[in-house]
Amino acid sequence: MNLKSNKYFFEIQDYLMILLGTLLYGFGFNGFILSNEIITGGLSGICALIYFASGQMIPVSISYFVINIILLAIALKILGLKFLLKTIFGVFSLSASLSLFEMLLPEPIIKNEPFMSIIIGACLCGSGLGLVFSANGSTGGTDIIGAIINKYKNISIGRALLFCDFFIIGSSYVLFHDVEKIVFGFVEMVISNYLLDWVVNGNRQSVQFLIFSQKHDEIVEKILHDMGRGCTILDGTGGYSKRPVKVVVLLAKKSESPAIFRLVKNIDHNAFISQSIVRGVYGEGFDPIKV
Repeated sequence: MNLKSNKYFFEIQDYLMILLGTLLYGFGFNGFILSNEIITGGLSGICALIYFASGQMIPVSISYFVINIILLAIALKILGLKFLLKTIFGVFSLSASLSLFEMLLPEPIIKNEPFMSIIIGACLCGSGLGLVFSANGSTGGTDIIGAIINKYKNISIGRALLFCDFFIIGSSYVLFHDVEKIVFGFVEMVISNYLLDWVVNGNRQSVQFLIFSQKHDEIVEKILHDMGRGCTILDGTGGYSKRPVKVVVLLAKKSESPAIFRLVKNIDHNAFISQSIVRGVYGEGFDPIKV
């Protein structure tokens, strides 16, 4: 597979991941959260407020799409087209997903169990958004607002979104006059954000291997050809023996760890291996370099 086709493959993979994530979100939001009259954070929470305030006359999918079109038009001028490409796809995909599950799931999947529904819905929504963000995508909404605020003010996107979510969930009291629903909304926010971080970080987490072995050349050869990973050989000296030793340094995705351990063990079962979690790895084969 050449470089150009490889690039297209990963682009298609990203869009499929965004599609899957938005379907998961639409299912969790309509089947477990909206049907229990719980207001969440983000633009979906604002649209839920509009939905209930209008006597359920304006579907969430319609208001979500319309508001996002307005936000995208503003963001196009401020943030540029490059930022918005996958966001536009995410907006259309999530709008379609919300519309689909509005028709399929008009009632709660689990009846008379609002707290259990919120936990399940939050897990599904958080996991869905995690898949979207793992593919470097976005579902628009308050993400765009946060990015615009971050561009002009010294406020992080995460903090801006947190302020928005607190305000949106708190506003539900005006409609329902029910503190319990506000509590459920905050529970959903916490669980959803935790699952989002878990999915994103679990997908991108990298590890560093230090491999000490007399058969380092054979190990390097296998890593290059079987794993498709680059590595570096460092010269070291034993602190006790004073003998020269070669150290193979390898950075890989966490999911590749079992294959690397098997590879080294098959070559040299006496090898000494150190594995550690690294906070961030940027460059070819990993995440883009961030400034």
